[in-house]
Amino acid sequence: MDKVQLKPQSMLIPLPATMVSCAAEGFKPNIITISWIGIVNSEPPMLSISVTPKRHSHQMIKMAGDFVVNLTSERNLKEADFCGNRSGREYDKFEALKLTPIPGKVVGSPMIKECPINLECQVRESMVLGSHEMFVAEIVAVHVDLDLIDDKGKINIDKLKPLVYCTVAREYRGGLTKLLSRYGEAAGKKEK
Repeated sequence: MDKVQLKPQSMLIPLPATMVSCAAEGFKPNIITISWIGIVNSEPPMLSISVTPKRHSHQMIKMAGDFVVNLTSERNLKEADFCGNRSGREYDKFEALKLTPIPGKVVGSPMIKECPINLECQVRESMVLGSHEMFVAEIVAVHVDLDLIDDKGKINIDKLKPLVYCTVAREYRGGLTKLLSRYGEAAGKKEK
């Protein structure tokens, strides 16, 4: 197949459309939609998020040293889009969207009840990269809606219906849960 070379750009497709909640002294709790996110370590479980210093949540995360990654499903589309396009300087996003803050069990930032999975995170380090600052954080607690857990105690991805963001098209997408193979099966790996 022929290829065309494009300019360098942020082109991982798709990315999870997460709603990151944060709180710090002197501020109302806030929510920012973040797709610049990824797992960076397995033991201990760690992830990174990147936030531009222009965003209201940036200062709050720096001050508090924690945040909650709230994974979204297709039903969270309106809220995710709102939180990515409105500033917490002007809106109380929990109130404006009638979202329910739940106190974190480990961190000071609240979880969002309406999101199906909540990852409480403590910042371990940060690095200014250019337009964004990357926060590397340890996942210190995980909360999952009970109706997503199957009879084997695992998350049913078909029920989750994750909301994703396509960077180049600047679009939210759903319906990306079709099972093609289990890890290692396509490569011919035998299960032990």
